[in-house]
Amino acid sequence: MESLASIGKVLVLVGASLAVVGGILWGAGRLGLGPLPGNLHFGNETWGCYVPIGLSIVISLLLTLVLNLVVRWLGK
Repeated sequence: MESLASIGKVLVLVGASLAVVGGILWGAGRLGLGPLPGNLHFGNETWGCYVPIGLSIVISLLLTLVLNLVVRWLGK
């Protein structure tokens, strides 16, 4: 029974994480952060592919800043 409880905890954490990420992406879309320079979009009428390189760089910079602040705040 303990294994089911631990799987349940993991599923709840994954679900909460997905909800937070979804909320952040939803908010970013409302702020107009979707079509940034460096994002690639190619395809034709029947298919398409979107590669958000510019958005990935922005997210990476923001996460680096946040994680550095958290590490300094924790004093490690």
